[in-house]
Amino acid sequence: MTGIYDDPWAYELACSFRDVAAETGAVLGWCAEHRPDAAGPVRTVLERAAGPAEHARELARLGLAATALDLSPAMCAYAAREARRAGVAVEVVQDDMTTFDLGRRFDLVLTMLDSTSHLMTLDAFVAHLRRVAAHLAPGGLYVIEMSHPRDRLSDDPTVSTGWTVERDGVHATVRWGEPTDLLDPVTQIADDHVTMTIEADGATRVIEDVVPYRFWTATELDAAIRLAGGLDVAARYGDFGTGADAVALTDPEAWRMITLLRPSSISAA
Repeated sequence: MTGIYDDPWAYELACSFRDVAAETGAVLGWCAEHRPDAAGPVRTVLERAAGPAEHARELARLGLAATALDLSPAMCAYAAREARRAGVAVEVVQDDMTTFDLGRRFDLVLTMLDSTSHLMTLDAFVAHLRRVAAHLAPGGLYVIEMSHPRDRLSDDPTVSTGWTVERDGVHATVRWGEPTDLLDPVTQIADDHVTMTIEADGATRVIEDVVPYRFWTATELDAAIRLAGGLDVAARYGDFGTGADAVALTDPEAWRMITLLRPSSISAA
C-alpha cells in the first residue's frame, strides 16, 4: 500500500493550506533581525527534511541559492521536477538529516512542518543539530518549526487534526491523527493514523497510512541544544509573525514552536 510520504504530490496537496510565501517572508524577516549586519544579506539556504521542497523553491524564486535535502528518493525526484517546472534552480540532495555532509556552509538552514518529529531518539536529535552547526556559516541562522507542545500536552490543541484543501480543481479531506492515537508515555511516540480522500475528475482516491510521530517538549529541545554544542537560541516564536506581529511561544494564540538558533560565537545583539 502506498503511504502519504510515497506520494509527494498528495503530501504537497495535503499541506497546501500553508502560505509558503508568507512563511518564507517571515523567515527572511527573522534573518534581518537576528543575523549580524556584518554577515551581509542571506545568499544561500538549505532546507532539511524538505519533502517537496516548497520553501526552498520559494526562496530560490526570491534569488537565493537553494539546496533541498531529504531521505526519500520519491520526494527528491518530485522536488527536482517541481523546481524545473517552476523555472527555479534548486539543488536536491538525497541524504539523512543526522549524517549529511555537504562540505560547505549556508547562511540559512530550515527544518519546516515539524519534520524533527521523524527524529525518534535524543541521540538522533543531537546528531542533527551537530550537522546543522557544521553547515552554518558565520552569522548564519537555523530555523526549526515544530508543533506547539499544547497540541500533545493539553486538552485544548491549537491545530486541528482534520482539514480540507482545494487546488487546481482537486478537493481533498485530510485526517492526520485520530483520538485513539495515544502518545506512549515512555517513548513519547505515537502512531498517527493518516487518511486522505482525494476527489478529482469524478474519481475518488483514498490514501491510508500510519506515521510514527515523536513528540519533543520545549525543555527536551533545550537539552538537545546544550548536548549538541555550537548553537545558541536567538529567539522563539509561536507563529510566523514578525516585528509588531510576532507571537510569543507562551501566547494563547501561539500554534507552532519555532526556534531560531545561531552559531555560539555570535553574541546576542
